[in-house]
Amino acid sequence: MTTFASRSATVVTIKIKKSPQWVWFFLLALILVGGFLRLYDLTDPPLDFHPTRQLRGMIIARSIYYHILPDADASKRELADAIARSTGRYEPPILETIVAYTYRLAGSEIWWVARIYNTIFWMIAALGLFAIARRFVTPQAGLIAVAYFLVLPFAVQASRSFQPDPGMTMWIVLSGYGLMRWSEAPSWKFALLAGLCGGMAILTKPVAAYMVGMAALGVIISALGWRRIWLNVQVWVMAILMLVPSLLFYLLERQGGIGGYFMNWTVALSHLLTDPSFYIRWLSFLQDLFGLTPILLALVGVILASPRLRSLLLGWWIGYAIYGMSLPYQMYTHSYYSIQLTPVIALSLTPIADIILEQINPQKGFWKGLFGAVVVLSIAFPAWLSIAAAKAEDYRAAPAYWQEIGSKLPPQGRIIALTQDYGYPLMYYGWRKVALWQTSGEQNLADLRGREKDFDSAFTNRIDGMDYFLITAFNQFNSQVALKKTLTEKYPILAQGNGYLIFDLTHPK
Repeated sequence: MTTFASRSATVVTIKIKKSPQWVWFFLLALILVGGFLRLYDLTDPPLDFHPTRQLRGMIIARSIYYHILPDADASKRELADAIARSTGRYEPPILETIVAYTYRLAGSEIWWVARIYNTIFWMIAALGLFAIARRFVTPQAGLIAVAYFLVLPFAVQASRSFQPDPGMTMWIVLSGYGLMRWSEAPSWKFALLAGLCGGMAILTKPVAAYMVGMAALGVIISALGWRRIWLNVQVWVMAILMLVPSLLFYLLERQGGIGGYFMNWTVALSHLLTDPSFYIRWLSFLQDLFGLTPILLALVGVILASPRLRSLLLGWWIGYAIYGMSLPYQMYTHSYYSIQLTPVIALSLTPIADIILEQINPQKGFWKGLFGAVVVLSIAFPAWLSIAAAKAEDYRAAPAYWQEIGSKLPPQGRIIALTQDYGYPLMYYGWRKVALWQTSGEQNLADLRGREKDFDSAFTNRIDGMDYFLITAFNQFNSQVALKKTLTEKYPILAQGNGYLIFDLTHPK
């Protein structure tokens, strides 16, 4: 039994449904399956899922590693720093620091340890989801949420990638758990848990503030009402713990990058919100990631949820919606920007799962067995898809390719490149820092921001001070006719090989 104070200060008693032993067995089995899916093909280079984001993490971790490595070569340390600075900095390098210190213990850059850490974070989040669910629905329905959370192919890919988002998602879920326990019986224990975990989520990635803040607001108002929240000391402490760590980081570290990020990605693209096609693209993108049926059932689940669970779910959904409208371009181009929606959908499905299970319970053995077979199939099939996708992709030859290109570029001189993934593969594997020539997609984005320039002025400005022009993205090179014509007609080829071309800008024809 547990109690919580309602807004009228009466005490309401909630009966937590006891979990049969077999439920714990299946929970453990799901955790093991989820872990296996994420650690399968562990050491394959991280070029399968948003390689720019993963390589950025590797570049920053390497820079930190060279700083804490006592006998590191000074010139390599300086180059590692210069490359890391070129990637920009929008949040504290929490995961990268953990990984760098693991490098120090291991004695080498075992970048794949980031997959292990993020897998652990995702498993903890799964346990947090189950802990929330079993307070409102049957434990069996909680298992359905955990299964969706762990075997969804998008979630498998995203949660094993070298980026801070899986850790952020874990902290969001744990903050939600703290909020729900606090709403049952307001206490310092759970106020601190909700505040600290919410603060860690926002510190890990500032965009977590939308979901953490709206969830906290929804749950607190549901528990206390509008008038009483302003006089509740625990509420103020939660708010301080959620906001102060990030505010201190950005003030003390003087991180100006986030301001530029806001101007480039929110203000400059806010006109997309007035275009109905934006919302169609967003929903279509979410359908590809999560499935339209689970999304719609999850929204119905919010309506059917108990009032306290609904307050958390509504806060998360509304927070995600506001977040999406603040970064409209990413919402239909960058899948990992929606990774934190995974636990929201999973938990929102539990009221629906509870109703279905209630109807299954009185059925005879054959029909229960058939239902069990359907559940197993719904878990096994997406799990198989994840394994099949990992088997089909092998990027182990990529490091040697980029190392070769790095060796062909002269050690002195500045390089501009039309290349993949912001030049991060060359920066990481080839140890060469490059400036970037825009791809067609980046040029279209510049047009959306109203920054269109004619080719001649753009080319003159971009190659000013550059010595070499590297081409590795040949589809882009062939599609940018003016660039190809200018380079091939006016500049000699310094080196070329399988998949690369280097023009010498210092000696025009």
